[in-house]
Amino acid sequence: MRPIFSRLKFETKLNLGILTIVAFMALTLLPIVARMTSSALINENKMRGLALTESLAARAVDPILTQDYLRLRNLVGEPGDAVYAFILNDDGRVMGHSFLRGFPVDLIQANIVGSNEPSAIQLLDTGQELIYDFATPVLIGGEKIGTVRLGLSKSRITSTTRQLVSAIVTVFAGTLLAAMAMGNIFSRTVTRRLALLRSHAEELVTGSLDSLAVLPGEHFCWEIMHCQDDSCPAFQDKVRRCWHVPNTKCSGHACRIGPKPASCRGCPVFLEGTGDEIQDVAQTFDFMAYTLRDHIRGLREVQHSLTLQKRLLSTVLDMNPDLISLVDTRMVYQTANRAFAQNVGRTVDEIQGLNDFHLFSEEEAERRNLEGREVLLTGARVDRQERVDTGPDFSKWFHVVQIPVQDESGHIVGLLRMDRDITDIKAYEQQLIQAQKMESIGKLAGGVAHEINTPLGIILGYAQLLKDDVPQESQMWQDLGIIEKQTQVCRKIVADLLGFSRQVESDKREMCFNNSVMEAISLVRHSFELDHVEIISRLDDRYPIIYGDPEKLKQVWLNLLNNAKDALPASGGIIVVTTCLNTPQGIITLQVADSGSGIDIASQKKIFDPFFTTKAVGKGTGLGLSVSFGIVKDHKGEIRVESPIPDDFEMPERIPQEERGPGTIFIVDIPLDHYSMP
Repeated sequence: MRPIFSRLKFETKLNLGILTIVAFMALTLLPIVARMTSSALINENKMRGLALTESLAARAVDPILTQDYLRLRNLVGEPGDAVYAFILNDDGRVMGHSFLRGFPVDLIQANIVGSNEPSAIQLLDTGQELIYDFATPVLIGGEKIGTVRLGLSKSRITSTTRQLVSAIVTVFAGTLLAAMAMGNIFSRTVTRRLALLRSHAEELVTGSLDSLAVLPGEHFCWEIMHCQDDSCPAFQDKVRRCWHVPNTKCSGHACRIGPKPASCRGCPVFLEGTGDEIQDVAQTFDFMAYTLRDHIRGLREVQHSLTLQKRLLSTVLDMNPDLISLVDTRMVYQTANRAFAQNVGRTVDEIQGLNDFHLFSEEEAERRNLEGREVLLTGARVDRQERVDTGPDFSKWFHVVQIPVQDESGHIVGLLRMDRDITDIKAYEQQLIQAQKMESIGKLAGGVAHEINTPLGIILGYAQLLKDDVPQESQMWQDLGIIEKQTQVCRKIVADLLGFSRQVESDKREMCFNNSVMEAISLVRHSFELDHVEIISRLDDRYPIIYGDPEKLKQVWLNLLNNAKDALPASGGIIVVTTCLNTPQGIITLQVADSGSGIDIASQKKIFDPFFTTKAVGKGTGLGLSVSFGIVKDHKGEIRVESPIPDDFEMPERIPQEERGPGTIFIVDIPLDHYSMP
């Protein structure tokens, strides 16, 4: 704990200091003065006693010679404040005394003076008081004829000394009080200015830099010099003193060139504006406050600008779907955008201070770390594409760019990495390749179909003619029947090829989407029921109207229904057909789902390729979905497949769980060019 004195106010300390000094001087000088005064009084009384005895000795010569006892008695009775006085003859006999109650005989021998001694002084103790006894011989021609004795009370001298010392103490006390009063006035004057300075300093500490420690009565240079030169940088500047302002000038004479305030020592403004050390400290505080204020204002402006830039950069980064991250030379993450944070399952603040091994698997972290350190070491830019497996049957493609970050001196201080998801672009590339492949296949198929169609017609015609010439029970007739049947199959394949390769102009018109679907369902419902296949329809009751080719779309619906039936087991199953109008997006969606065995991921990627089929040999040509794909694209729509069926799709519970497969669902989106709401 701090001492109490250190916690006192400066004014109190100053007053206590003055009081202590004065009290110390008083206590030191008072005993000395008292001692000196007492000694002076005693010496003075001794000299007075000697003077009285010598006077009595000179006046007692005649009465002693004439033995005039009356005169001698009158002489010893004259000393006013003496305790006693008496005269002895040369035989030591008392010739006169001032005692009223008898002469004390012992007093005669208490102080004896010889004839050769001028006088003798003896301090006597009567038991009641102390008495200085003075003895002076009475001489005639150098011969002693008697002795004069005189007694002065020391107690009276002591009492007088005490009175004098009391007076001195009173004077000292008055002086002490006066010193305290004047010291208090002085300390108030000093501490008032210090209080102003302290208040100013406290405002500086709390961040208030607009107030000044200008003392009362202070004037500035333009007031002192009656200056009206507004081109002077110190003109009307009430914050800084002119000796703190560079390149100042005064009317009538220019300021001295040189470092300030050393060059201002002879300036009248400086001489009037400067004061004691407190004033100098106050002015220094003002200049410091001004400098700090300008510096802090500059820092605040820079901070505000940096905050805006940081907010703008953060907004730009967070709005960017690319995975952007910044690491230092230790491969420790300094920042990242929101997309990167969401990709690794962290927040942006959590990522700071982590490394790749905290965010990724060990294998991927090792790969990223080695590649990043290579960029930091060589400074070479990395620009590549990579495939990332995100699941057992799904992967993503990223365009990875890594560039080193350099400081103003050109040293590499970090690494900026951007991973752009190009999965959709890759899908578009695959679709483009698919379209080009289908176009090439279509051209090839069209040419082949035209070349094969004529020989097939000839073979079929001759086979039918030969059948008419042979009996039906013969082996040849049966063989010709087989040739006819297989030729018909070939002609169907050729017809499909021709349909796939032809670019026939669509006959589009306003049509009811639901009616088109119901027509396709009604065509196959009976034959499907014979194979224990049930079709359940859930059509949108708003009867959406689209702009399309009814016959071509009906061909798509029939292909999807037939494929769904072929995916079911021999025991049968369920096909669910739904339509849904999405007015905000302007599309109508058809979903055809079955409870069959489903399609694996690899086959889903090639399901719309020409001549690709999952059916057994002889069950399909692999052109149905390719043709359907082309028709849907011609209607500006989209067709896709999902297997197994999503959980949010409602399938009937009519089939036991053990007989139900994962199923497949084909989804077709057709835009509404013209539609009406019932």
